[in-house]
Amino acid sequence: MRENKIFKFNVGDEVLVLDHDPPGHIRTPSYLRGKKGIIEFKHGIFRDPEKLALGKPGLPKRALYLVKFKQKDVWDSYNGPENDTIAADIYEHWLKLYN
Repeated sequence: MRENKIFKFNVGDEVLVLDHDPPGHIRTPSYLRGKKGIIEFKHGIFRDPEKLALGKPGLPKRALYLVKFKQKDVWDSYNGPENDTIAADIYEHWLKLYN
């Protein structure tokens, strides 16, 4: 059960970053698209920067999450410590539950 109807995901949920390349202003790093991560924090609800960049009102507002990824899952050639991570702020419409 979701702990808050405003947010689709909870802290600790495993998520997959959608792997698509729409035209326009995109806030989601390309190197994280198609990668699995874990929701670490819920920042809140904000106007959509991808729409704001096009001069639109940025609605509907979107939930923003801090998502943590294992470095080895992001970079194919990564050979550093197993527990190294990278984190990024990603809007909800770029995420789906993993499996």
